[in-house]
Amino acid sequence: MVRLLRWLVLLGAVGAGAAWFLTAPDDVNAAVYAELTGDAGRGALVFAAAGCASCHTAPDSAPADPPVLAGGQRFVTAFGTFLAPNISPDVAGIGDWTDAEVIRAVTRGVGRDGAHLFPALPYDAYGHAAPQDMVDLVAYLRALPADPTASLDHEVGFPFNIRRAVGGWKLLFRGDDFVVQGELTPAQERGRYLAEALAHCGECHTPRNALGGLDRSQWLAGGPNPDGEGTIPNITPGALTWSEVQIVEYLTSGFTPDFDSAGGQMAHVVRNMAQLPADDRAAIAAYLKIVPAIAPPVPE
Repeated sequence: MVRLLRWLVLLGAVGAGAAWFLTAPDDVNAAVYAELTGDAGRGALVFAAAGCASCHTAPDSAPADPPVLAGGQRFVTAFGTFLAPNISPDVAGIGDWTDAEVIRAVTRGVGRDGAHLFPALPYDAYGHAAPQDMVDLVAYLRALPADPTASLDHEVGFPFNIRRAVGGWKLLFRGDDFVVQGELTPAQERGRYLAEALAHCGECHTPRNALGGLDRSQWLAGGPNPDGEGTIPNITPGALTWSEVQIVEYLTSGFTPDFDSAGGQMAHVVRNMAQLPADDRAAIAAYLKIVPAIAPPVPE
């Protein structure tokens, strides 16, 4: 019995050590980014495609150019309420962060202190972003107005507030590659990059499992709104019957073929998409036509 207990203790220690190792925060290859020069002009387009202002401007603030990324918006979920941090170039934001630290947070979900960030930040999507785009994004962020507003703590209770456990969540649900595969035209490939990486469309339009991981077998098939109000629509072929021209128009003006208009968070998305070159909006439309079709559920 004593020998068995010793073995159990040993196995427990080995298992705990393995779990600690496997859930360790990722890093980025800082040398890759150090070789690149950021351009704030290009970064402005990356910023728009990624929708950074939609979350990181202050609550109820009017759209501003340039935006003030003071943070403070609240995002209510089943796991708690997450508050967007200040990411302005003030020391209250990212003012004293290195470029590599900012990029690690955005693409790996690791804070300056080395702790995992909660996936309310769509870093799994941003992890597919090109290094040059990330360097350009940081250059643009540093050119924006500084704001001294302190970031607020998330309102997340046990056990979801265990940062190390987020490392396990990443192991389970990280998307290591793009969802749509196969031979793509240059426009479709660009659309995939914009939709799956920068614009992170799947974060809202793809249903999630009980632990909050995306169900990639139901990519862009819609689902319940995380804040509990209404549903997010299915935008796969068949469910979304708009032509590519109509999709482009919607992403440009916010008007649907039925003369309705975008509301809620989609109004922010349209505002962002309208800042991109017309070819980029056309590329997203081309991509939406080749994603796997998911039939809407039959009403009971």
